[in-house]
Amino acid sequence: MLICNLHKGYCEKFANILIDASTDGYCTCIRPEITSGDSMKDILTELEARRADARLGGGQKRIDAQHGRGKLTARERIDLLLDEGSFEEFDMFVSHRCTDFGMENQKPAGDGVVTGWGTINGRQVYVFSQDFTVLGGSVSATHAAKICKIMDKAVENGAPVIGINDSGGARIQEGVDSLAGYGEVFQRNIMASGVVPQISVIMGPCAGGAVYSPAMTDFIFMVKDSSYMFVTGPDVVKTVTNEQVTAEELGGASTHTKKSSVADAAFDNDVEALAEVRRLVDFLPLNNREKPPVRPFFDEPDRIESSLDTLVPDNPNMPYDMKELIVKMADEGDFYELQEEFAKNIITGFIRLEGRTVGVVANQPMVLAGVLDIDSARKAARFVRFCDCFDIPILTLIDVPGFLPGTTQEYGGVIKHGAKLLFAYGEATVPKVTVITRKAYGGAYVVMASKHLQADFNYAWPTAEIAVMGAKGATEIIHRADLGDAEKTAQHTADYEDRFANPFVAAERGFIDEVIQPRSTRKRVSRAFASLRNKKTPMPWKKHDNIPL
Repeated sequence: MLICNLHKGYCEKFANILIDASTDGYCTCIRPEITSGDSMKDILTELEARRADARLGGGQKRIDAQHGRGKLTARERIDLLLDEGSFEEFDMFVSHRCTDFGMENQKPAGDGVVTGWGTINGRQVYVFSQDFTVLGGSVSATHAAKICKIMDKAVENGAPVIGINDSGGARIQEGVDSLAGYGEVFQRNIMASGVVPQISVIMGPCAGGAVYSPAMTDFIFMVKDSSYMFVTGPDVVKTVTNEQVTAEELGGASTHTKKSSVADAAFDNDVEALAEVRRLVDFLPLNNREKPPVRPFFDEPDRIESSLDTLVPDNPNMPYDMKELIVKMADEGDFYELQEEFAKNIITGFIRLEGRTVGVVANQPMVLAGVLDIDSARKAARFVRFCDCFDIPILTLIDVPGFLPGTTQEYGGVIKHGAKLLFAYGEATVPKVTVITRKAYGGAYVVMASKHLQADFNYAWPTAEIAVMGAKGATEIIHRADLGDAEKTAQHTADYEDRFANPFVAAERGFIDEVIQPRSTRKRVSRAFASLRNKKTPMPWKKHDNIPL
């Protein structure tokens, strides 16, 4: 017997089938003939017809146009992102409630966004995917409510949220209701921050207020040539500032991965971007109460890499590629780099050691000699704070000659930006292991996860130089009176190098726990992290800290 509940709106959804005018509004499912097999078949047929209509989004013509732009539809993206057959949809039949400007005649099912949950390699995630074929993916009050629902569920159940953004922005016909919907989404981004990982994938336009939701998430991926983000578009920019700029120049993938650092990576197409999201999720815990996932590994924890003994050149001014060390330490050489195109003088990303996720921050001597500056400090600080939020251990690899000097840096606030990285390391309570490969000079030595910022293990290679500054600069200050005498200056420089251009003074003070052979770095670091798996660090009570923003 089909049970009807008119007060909950069941009959309203299926009014064409169940309501008979002669019954004065009572559902005809209470009549015996409606319980027949044929009528039930009609109901199920109608259900499938409605589902098919909802799945079609804005219609085949608009789907073809989406494909013509080299973009997948909202549902195709979800199918690629999630494990096959795992998607469970919410609110397929929701429609907007706007009656202004003729909107009562356009009420597509789903209201321009597909929401629900599924799995990635068997682990639960929540997802929303905006459908550009339906009213340009514009955000209405009900569209926003659908997103809010799955974000609430994600926090309640402790699973990541992945948002696929492809929207024309706020639905103008709804006015302030649309803006209110955005505000509700923003508030949930804030509440979920540090509780569950949040990932945004920009796969089309994202403009105006819409950009602030992705900006508050942990990672942002973009697609080259088909996605862009900006607060004000090219037309507004031209009107206000008289600048001529294209959408791609203003907010395309290249701009945000290389200049602004808004995006973490950009990919050639939708398929590649979604595959990389799946790969990223494999490194992350589901929430802040779980440890990062442990994966099977096929690499020896005590593997020796003899080539590392010659990684650092004899000439202290010669660069080398720090990524070689990272890859040779990682399980199976697998390194997931983030923000690769921005602030290349520092490297951030994830590796696994003994199958367990580890966040890596490393100076890159190949770019600006690995110096710290505004951009690299911001990049690293945000990554360190993410790792600390989600209990991901941090490995820091150091070859840093100091902070970049100059008026551009000082006027840009390098003091505060550098303090962000200092603060991030100092407040992080996750296991922290540091390896100094060569230079660690001045304040940059302290900032980069030194023993003084409560790093747990601080190792140094025999090639490490830990000092206030380089020998030449130190000699010019200490022995200023002898600067006119080249022979004396050379001798003073050599004496300084002999005394300080090594790791042993710091080791004598206990600031370096051990001077290790480069070839054994993987083994020593793996053992260090293994010993820290039950680390607990009590912190004084506070509502929250006040990081120097």
